Amino acid sequence: MVKVKKLKLRPSARDKRRYFLVRATNAKIEAVILEYVGILGFAKSAYLEVRGSGVGGRGYSVGSCLTKSLDEVRAALALAGIRIEKVSGTLRSLGN
Repeated sequence: MVKVKKLKLRPSARDKRRYFLVRATNAKIEAVILEYVGILGFAKSAYLEVRGSGVGGRGYSVGSCLTKSLDEVRAALALAGIRIEKVSGTLRSLGN
């Protein structure tokens, strides 16, 4: 049996992400961001749905995007009437 060593990124090479709590479905969030910033902006924001976070409750979604594009994502959601409940740098503090 060969032991496989998992490669880790240095902290300076990792993406700086922000997590946000929204009362909407993931499909709706993706559609709104795509409509507002387009395909290239969606790719630059690197939006991800966070699963298994245990944050919020029924009807809430947790998403994350790069720090540089957080303002664009916020603007897109605001234009669609979706309110961001909370933004945080870590999932732990988002849940508190």
